[in-house]
Amino acid sequence: MSELDMKYFFPEVLQAVPSDDYKVFAYMNDGTVRRVDVKPLIQPDTVFWPLRDMDVFRSALTVMNDTVAWDLDGHRDPYRCIDIDPETIFNGPEVDDPLSQNE
Repeated sequence: MSELDMKYFFPEVLQAVPSDDYKVFAYMNDGTVRRVDVKPLIQPDTVFWPLRDMDVFRSALTVMNDTVAWDLDGHRDPYRCIDIDPETIFNGPEVDDPLSQNE
């Protein structure tokens, strides 16, 4: 893919898939897959602290506000979710699609 002109491109997450060890695979609107390590963000007294429970981390993960988000209260309210700036996600490492069936 050619170099994107970031002046006109705004990264959006289309799908988010949880992985082990607090990582998320984010499928971006430019066709890439980015890996995000959330573990460093999960610190006491932060909004990310509830994600320390792996069941919550996995089950509340969704896409809202065009980015990786966690809907902790289940109301799908984009103003009450925990999310990560999509540019931060886009600046993460590009990885192979973990869901592809390549052998």
